[in-house]
Amino acid sequence: MSLGPRRALLAALAALLLGACALLAEPSRIAPGTPEAQVLATLGRPTAQYPAAAGQPARLQYSSQPAGQRVFNLDLDADGRVARVEQALQEGLFAQRIQTDHWRRADVLREYGAPARIEAVHNFKGQIWVWRYALGPNWRLLFIDVDPEGVVRGWSLGDESVADQIEPGSR
Repeated sequence: MSLGPRRALLAALAALLLGACALLAEPSRIAPGTPEAQVLATLGRPTAQYPAAAGQPARLQYSSQPAGQRVFNLDLDADGRVARVEQALQEGLFAQRIQTDHWRRADVLREYGAPARIEAVHNFKGQIWVWRYALGPNWRLLFIDVDPEGVVRGWSLGDESVADQIEPGSR
């Protein structure tokens, strides 16, 4: 085998291994009971980490925002093992979780991580934090209204416009 085919074979094997690693590094594949050190070795550094406080467990958060549509929260028990893995951006959970007039910025960040973007509108003197999420094949948006004092004043949902990908020369 000459040097060219060997390099091609090695490149193909490397791509295959990287693909397998990416599949294994999926937060939803982490089983309850997994030690924190093993989670970090498998998934790498989380996008955010929250210590246990006020009756809440320690949390590792893996977000694919701003371009992605998922935020995984891995809650740890007192022994530092995974107690729960949850994809937080689920439309059915928003009404159960978001506490208007009670949550503050820190609560929003702990639940959903940093937003994909922050907007402003003329009729609200605060910020609108926006996350992307998927509902089946549809791309959706979660909007959370945060007033200047950092209190959540409301939330809503909307559709995200995604332009169809058209291949050049296909028209």
